[in-house]
Amino acid sequence: MADKPDVLQSVSPEKVLREIAEAIPANCRKNVVVIGSLAAGYHFFRGQDTMLVRTKDADCLLSPRVAAISAGVAVTECLFKNQWTFRADEKWGKPGTAKTPTNDLPAVRLQPPGSSKWFIELLAVPAAPQDRGISHTRIQTRYGHFSLVSFGFLALVNYEPLPTDMGIHIARPEMMALANLLSHPEIGPATMGGMIAGRQIKRSNKDLGRVLAIARLAIGRDQDALQDWPRLWETALRTRYPKEWVSLASDAGRGLRQLLASHADLDEAQHTCQWGLLASNPPSSNQLRIAGKRLLQDTIEPLEATAQTQEPS
Repeated sequence: MADKPDVLQSVSPEKVLREIAEAIPANCRKNVVVIGSLAAGYHFFRGQDTMLVRTKDADCLLSPRVAAISAGVAVTECLFKNQWTFRADEKWGKPGTAKTPTNDLPAVRLQPPGSSKWFIELLAVPAAPQDRGISHTRIQTRYGHFSLVSFGFLALVNYEPLPTDMGIHIARPEMMALANLLSHPEIGPATMGGMIAGRQIKRSNKDLGRVLAIARLAIGRDQDALQDWPRLWETALRTRYPKEWVSLASDAGRGLRQLLASHADLDEAQHTCQWGLLASNPPSSNQLRIAGKRLLQDTIEPLEATAQTQEPS
């Protein structure tokens, strides 16, 4: 029997990453940056077999942009050849064809042999810094046509990724946190496509909840960890968005402040954490609020202060 759409499976980040690395062609591993809860889980839980995360997808960012298409074709064809299967859904029952409009092509979502617990999805860095909406890049493989999807602030997520002993990279947790903060300058009404453990959740609350989860894990490892983030955030913003880094830095905390001020929204964020990255050690809403206040104090406010010194008087 297939799993219900809103049921997330508990998986070992390290085990899943090794399975991905072993399945990807050796010459393409350098172009793969794993992002999302698996990357954060691997970073914080590596070597801890009992620490699991709940997720259904392994998002893999193909980087750099110039290598995305060739790497996407090679990875997709290799996975199919090794008995990975297309993950069909209500919209896409099979891969696209040459006649399928690019914006209507299915993403590369493939399941490992004999398992439906999770699937890999291939993504690409946006073509230009100003490209924030969803965009599609066609890749043609011997198994059909697919889309490499780009959106939001993925250009930050692949900033100085961390190497692993598997040949692939993982996104820095602090850069994933910044990308999610900038993606949600306010709590919007849009909800996730499916329910999370029986609840309909606002996308902004899910993504900002991930920010709080990462901050909590970082503090748990090192009480002063967040104080190192402003420098990296500023450098990354200056590098990726040189013309607008000041405005982005100035606005980085707005959505998070709205989340912390709303009991209902913070409750949704807590729900996603206990059914996601923090499944092995679920936090209370108050514990997440404390992590959020620390993030504001140690990271966001120093970044905002730096940005203010750059603005014209």
